[in-house]
Amino acid sequence: MSKLKIRIRGLKKYFGPKKVLDGIDLDVETGTGMVVIGGSGTGKSVLLKSILGLITPDEGSIEIDGIDVLKAPVRDARALRQQIGMLFQNGALFDSLQVWENVAFGLLAQKKVSRVKARDVAVEVLAQVGLGADVARLSPSELSGGMQKRVGLARAIAARPAIMFFDEPTTGLDPIMGAVIDELIVDCVKKLGSTSIAITHDMASAQRIGDMAAMLYEGQITWTGPAEELLTTTDPVVDQFTHGRAHGPIKMALRK
Repeated sequence: MSKLKIRIRGLKKYFGPKKVLDGIDLDVETGTGMVVIGGSGTGKSVLLKSILGLITPDEGSIEIDGIDVLKAPVRDARALRQQIGMLFQNGALFDSLQVWENVAFGLLAQKKVSRVKARDVAVEVLAQVGLGADVARLSPSELSGGMQKRVGLARAIAARPAIMFFDEPTTGLDPIMGAVIDELIVDCVKKLGSTSIAITHDMASAQRIGDMAAMLYEGQITWTGPAEELLTTTDPVVDQFTHGRAHGPIKMALRK
């Protein structure tokens, strides 16, 4: 059995009276890609932010390499979380910085390398996502949406992370550019040997970048299985969601 890179048990998070996560159990094996699907507002982003340490859960455990980061000393937890690279949904690039500075932001912030070396690393990583050295000196506002997504991916892999998170990686992209970004994600993750978690509403993307998939519904993981079975499983909740059916166990609250 493969070693687990991430192990989550009984994770709960409340926002006032609203229970967003209600006992999440999730295993992500080392070197595999997990895709988490679910409707808007079901807690997918809260799950990622809890692992990242941006949100503090109310109950449960989050183990990275067998160590519970919720109970570990702050320094140890920070070191474990520094393994994580993140591709944000909207790119989250800094408009005041040139592209190369965005890509090397983590390296510069942690003072791991000089600015000259950081620029060299940025140009090298940009090449890995199909962008030339001439892009390095541009500002994010000069880039198309697809190029901004590539720069975001370059930043996510610049420090060669052991874990990568992808938040709706194809949102706002046309189907062809979405497929290109997914191909780059798979290639980068494979070359780094990273473990990944992605959240998405795009079922084509989910099957391209995921080895395994999990359905988040009513605050819990209600189904897990191979990503290639997302459109064929007989689970009624997954079937309704992946095929976009109006009728089924998932009820949408509509105001009249």
